[in-house]
Amino acid sequence: MPESSPPPAVTASTSLTAPGSQIHLQEEKKSLVEAVEEEFDDYEALPENASLTASLVAGAFAGIMEHTVMYPVDAIKTRMQVAKTANIYSGIVNAVTKISSTEGAASLWRGIGSVIVGAGPAHAVYFGVYEIVKNRLGGNADHHHHPIVTSIAGASATTTSDALMNPFDVIKQRMQLYGKHYKTFTRCAIDVYRKEGLSAFYVSYPTTLIMNVPFTAVNFTVYESTSKILNPKKRHDPLVHCVAGGIAGASAAAITTPLDVIKTLLQTRGYDASTSNVNSFYTGAKHIYNTAGMKGFWRGLRPRIVSNMPSTAICWTSYEIGKFYINKSQQQNQKSTF
Repeated sequence: MPESSPPPAVTASTSLTAPGSQIHLQEEKKSLVEAVEEEFDDYEALPENASLTASLVAGAFAGIMEHTVMYPVDAIKTRMQVAKTANIYSGIVNAVTKISSTEGAASLWRGIGSVIVGAGPAHAVYFGVYEIVKNRLGGNADHHHHPIVTSIAGASATTTSDALMNPFDVIKQRMQLYGKHYKTFTRCAIDVYRKEGLSAFYVSYPTTLIMNVPFTAVNFTVYESTSKILNPKKRHDPLVHCVAGGIAGASAAAITTPLDVIKTLLQTRGYDASTSNVNSFYTGAKHIYNTAGMKGFWRGLRPRIVSNMPSTAICWTSYEIGKFYINKSQQQNQKSTF
């Protein structure tokens, strides 16, 4: 009778790694967790190289949301910046009360039609240019922070979008002051064109760039930096987008308030007879200093921050959410075609 071969020796390493063993189960569990986390990160991660269409659509949506939600506070800021006296309103609540009681609450929304029409296309261009320039300069090449690239991309974006938005902004501020004289923003535009010519829509453009280039550089850089700290894995987190956007908006608004006061003066010249000859950044700054001193450059600081902080938070959150879901939808459509 042939001898049966002895059973294979069972070593400690074999028994520990054999199917069903404790270490084998732990390794399987670890692999499963890593696979789930990888899939989760892939689903939740913000699309670094989102398509241009996603950036344009998301940008348009973000722009309209940003400018409409806090519009009444922006109207108060405009009035405070062109007022002859600095104490025309004791605060934002006092301003709302006075304006509502004398002109009606609806007066705080005059000119919003101009903003809705202009903000969509302007912000589509704004975020589209930002994403293109940032990508071309290598800002999306890795997960590292690139503040210089972000600043350059932001400055390029605002230079382009302001050329489109400036006329609508002029109409908006004219209606915030003279709104009762016009039933629609188109009538306001026609009246400005007939009386002052096409140049009236762009007299503040150089000043707008002087203001918005640093504003956008600070806005984008602070947003990207704060997001990097609060969300290092770059997962889709609306709360982080909102907080980072609010901090960025408040910082940029506070720093550029003096430039915004000059811009408002140029865009509403003629509201006071003494400002009819103000036609440049220099003459605007000189007029403010001569009539109100250095304090005049900080008029409207509080409502400007109150307006920009939530509106910028809304803008960034709307943009990131829109870009995220539009891009994911496009990816799913591409997968379904294969």
